[in-house]
Amino acid sequence: MKIIELFAGIGGFRIGFESANKNLNSDYFKVVWSNQWEPNERAQYASQVYVNKWGEKNHSNEDIETICEREMSSGSGEKILPKYDLLVGGFPCQDYSVAKTLRSAEGIHGKKGVLWWSIYKIISITAPKYVLLENVDRLISSPAKQRGRDFAIMLSCLNDLGYVVEWRIINAAEYGFAQRRKRIFIFASKETTKYAKKIIKSPFTSIYKNGIFPQAFPVIGKEKNLEENLLPNFSISDLDLDVITTNFNKGGKKTPFLNSGISFKRNIWTERVIPNYSGKFDCIRNHLVKDSDVPAEYYISKKEYEEKWFPLKDAKKIERISKSGIPYLYSEGRIACPDELNKPARTIITSEGGKTPSRFKHIIFKDGKYRRLTPVELEGLSGFPKNHTRLDIIPDKKRAFFIGNALVTGVVDRLGISIYKLIG
Repeated sequence: MKIIELFAGIGGFRIGFESANKNLNSDYFKVVWSNQWEPNERAQYASQVYVNKWGEKNHSNEDIETICEREMSSGSGEKILPKYDLLVGGFPCQDYSVAKTLRSAEGIHGKKGVLWWSIYKIISITAPKYVLLENVDRLISSPAKQRGRDFAIMLSCLNDLGYVVEWRIINAAEYGFAQRRKRIFIFASKETTKYAKKIIKSPFTSIYKNGIFPQAFPVIGKEKNLEENLLPNFSISDLDLDVITTNFNKGGKKTPFLNSGISFKRNIWTERVIPNYSGKFDCIRNHLVKDSDVPAEYYISKKEYEEKWFPLKDAKKIERISKSGIPYLYSEGRIACPDELNKPARTIITSEGGKTPSRFKHIIFKDGKYRRLTPVELEGLSGFPKNHTRLDIIPDKKRAFFIGNALVTGVVDRLGISIYKLIG
């Protein structure tokens, strides 16, 4: 299966598929082209990490929209993308709305939302058999005033291009990984493929048993006769994209999309599923380096911990005034501090690095000392090889940023094995 990796970052998808190959004792998955470009950044560090690992061949450090324009230009003969089977990528969750139908490019809104439209363009031009995307879990409930609108637009776009779409929100720690990272994964298959035909023949069975996601990450759910209940939960087949943008679930308090589902011809089957896992669980302790390998700058004095770090992580209730002048009570729950070594890490975020005290950075207590986590430890908690992000020109703070932007590679490993067994 030939793969192109968009918004590749430091190569989380690629590492996951390479691990799947190793576990399958196969060379089934092969990345044939990759793209990583960070706007407004002079130093393209993530791309340099990628090239350091896999070389410059078939790697692009160019604006994805420029690539789209060149692929779409007629008569130029200059095609960038090679033939491939599977498009993969993680991308920002922003504003995917359209003011008009897709016939008008001016209808695209949102500075980072345009990345979705770049994906859409590439899929529409190259028509791969399969697509695997990753995003933050709040995608299914954004924006706040129209819960689920952005996801409805994405599903509609993929369905209109002839894809059967499956999705699943996966918390990596619930399946034994060392980080409580919750993300939505979206798998789309051309409706002409044998696999897609099996999925649409029994959608609820596919959500619980036969699809890519339950095969990799087993679930349980409410009792139902899976073979007889074939009607979708709802349909958006009669809505133009501009109507979805304006009216979808307007004023709704909840999203109609649950944590797992299938979409075909804009008919939606969606279920709330529960992880069903009984294997081993990983934790922070298993990824800590030797004390001798921890630079002095990562240690925090007891005084600094008590005066600066702990107060940020403690529970609090603060009176505030809204923009309209109405007083309200802002509250935050307590975050475990220090972080428990025998549990998975909290979600690693992009601001994990640096000395500045923060509510969300990890703090551990080991051998009588408080300290932050090192880049190597952060890499391990996300499933990356030791020192994968290390280059002499890249500061530790940026290495932590990379991991905060990355996925848990083991999730892709398991999805790869599932894809191989069901499709390969």
